[in-house]
Amino acid sequence: MANKDMSIVPGPIGVFDSGYGGLTILDKIRNELPEYDYIYLGDNARTPYGTRSFDVVYQYTLESVKKLFDMGCHLVILGCNTASAKALRSIQQHDLPLIDKERRVLGVIRPTVEVLDQVTVTKHVGMFATPGTVKSDSYLLEIQKLFPDIRLTSEACPMWVPLIENNEHLSPGADYFVKQHVDNLLNLDAKIDTIILGCTHYPLILPTLLKFLPKHIRVITQGEIVAKSLRTYLDNHPKMRKKCTTKGSVVYYTTETVEKFASMASIFLKEHVLAVNIQL
Repeated sequence: MANKDMSIVPGPIGVFDSGYGGLTILDKIRNELPEYDYIYLGDNARTPYGTRSFDVVYQYTLESVKKLFDMGCHLVILGCNTASAKALRSIQQHDLPLIDKERRVLGVIRPTVEVLDQVTVTKHVGMFATPGTVKSDSYLLEIQKLFPDIRLTSEACPMWVPLIENNEHLSPGADYFVKQHVDNLLNLDAKIDTIILGCTHYPLILPTLLKFLPKHIRVITQGEIVAKSLRTYLDNHPKMRKKCTTKGSVVYYTTETVEKFASMASIFLKEHVLAVNIQL
């Protein structure tokens, strides 16, 4: 009876990431939907997920989703491309029916893909992402399902996340690594007119990126897209909306030290953040 009662008690919206990039998603969600309460959970002690196997990413992501459910969340957003690519479908199809059929877990890949047809004219789209996201082919498969006439060309950028997390992404030293990948991508397909930033860290490197991209190419960052998609989802699912509390609060949890989280979060949010350490 207690579990059943808990399943109908309203709670915050959960946002999960293996690292810190999901903070860019949370930031835009809070701008779009400031009235809701949020819990951000970063599994920062086990990051990066991108180099890990599908099975490990799935297990780690499921542990974090269950923790957010335990903390009262009925809706969890995977603000992480790797987790969305390697774990979301399994959690949705196999775990949620066993845990609670009324709870929901959403990712960042499908909302990003859904806008492509409104943006690209040439139907040639590029993507910068981590090696793990590129290798998963998740964007390619989603695009083929929704827009089979759109061609995707991907470029893995393994150095971009370390540059950002070391606060070097806007330094002259970053130019080489950014220009190299821009040149690689456009050499593979000169017809690209739209580029997806397929990692939630990458909006921070956008100013450097724009220095080397042709002016006609449009860059898609995920934060605003995911935020607007979440608004639409809540509008279309009033039962879920009623399960989300609305006091405008946010609480941050990390599996790393709170000092490390505060230092890194300041790079992404440009403000000081107090976090709570949590064990999964």
